[in-house]
Amino acid sequence: MTTQTMSAPEVYQGQFGNFTITESDRTSVIIYRTGLMVAAVSFAIGSGLVLFFPQPAAIQAITPLYTCFSLALGVSLLTIHIYMASLHRILQLFWIIGSISAFIFGHFDSQPFAITVYNEPLTLFGVGFTFAALTGIFFKEGFCFNRLETKILTPLVPLLLLGHLTGILSTQSEQILLGIWAICFLVFALRKTVQAIPADIGDKSVFDYLKNQRLAKI
Repeated sequence: MTTQTMSAPEVYQGQFGNFTITESDRTSVIIYRTGLMVAAVSFAIGSGLVLFFPQPAAIQAITPLYTCFSLALGVSLLTIHIYMASLHRILQLFWIIGSISAFIFGHFDSQPFAITVYNEPLTLFGVGFTFAALTGIFFKEGFCFNRLETKILTPLVPLLLLGHLTGILSTQSEQILLGIWAICFLVFALRKTVQAIPADIGDKSVFDYLKNQRLAKI
């Protein structure tokens, strides 16, 4: 007869006390990173079609790819660990606004979604909120983990979108920036797969402290 022993969970020293990491915490990180990977791959494929195969069938394929990208990003925004609850909610709200806008433009315009957004830059006042949420993730990751690719992406995304919106960028410049975006996004998602899971969870004692602070104000 053999007995099985379960190792005690590792205890971490946080800023406001000790904490442990549960299986639920680990699962949420895995889901967050999976969402980022699906979003990055979908975005890279869509960007590749735009840059190298701008044929009607390829342009049509961007619509489901964008849908996949947006849904995966939404999953990541649902499971990301951010200390400031208000910032977390703002990024989620941005994603909702962007998703609703994309649904409207994708279903109530006779042109393919990609053509609509490209030819009508004002659509970015709606769809662009999705990319604002994505930029928020890049900023958070760059701030927390000092990632070079996210430091590039944080200014690059708004530069490309605002440049297209105002018409100050040439087509070649937009293509170069889009290519850099797709590559850096993929590098970011790939590097997340080998990062230690506790790093993405953060200091849970800070979450508890901030939660208690909010409850005390009620």
